[in-house]
Amino acid sequence: MSAAPNDPAAQKYVSLMKLTAKGLAELSDSAARRKVSEDRVAALGGRSIAFYAVMGAYDFVQVFEMPSNEAMMQYVLTARRDGHVDPLILPAFDTGVWGNIVAKV
Repeated sequence: MSAAPNDPAAQKYVSLMKLTAKGLAELSDSAARRKVSEDRVAALGGRSIAFYAVMGAYDFVQVFEMPSNEAMMQYVLTARRDGHVDPLILPAFDTGVWGNIVAKV
């Protein structure tokens, strides 16, 4: 099932990203790469909801809304091929969806 961005049916994802050696070496281009990332997400029918630099085991956290798992996978493979970050993608469920799931358990 596909959904448009801002559609309640759109799937949400959290990406936890670690900079690779290439990403660290090209750190000064980080802002430009973020813009490329957001453009790629939009081209696939999604949107970037939030982006944060964080301290700890990961360097960045990004929250996405995408129309399908297939669109998210295409985005992730492209990002990984670029080689600047190693992402961990987590499907995310808002409280309404979570409540519906729990009610069925």
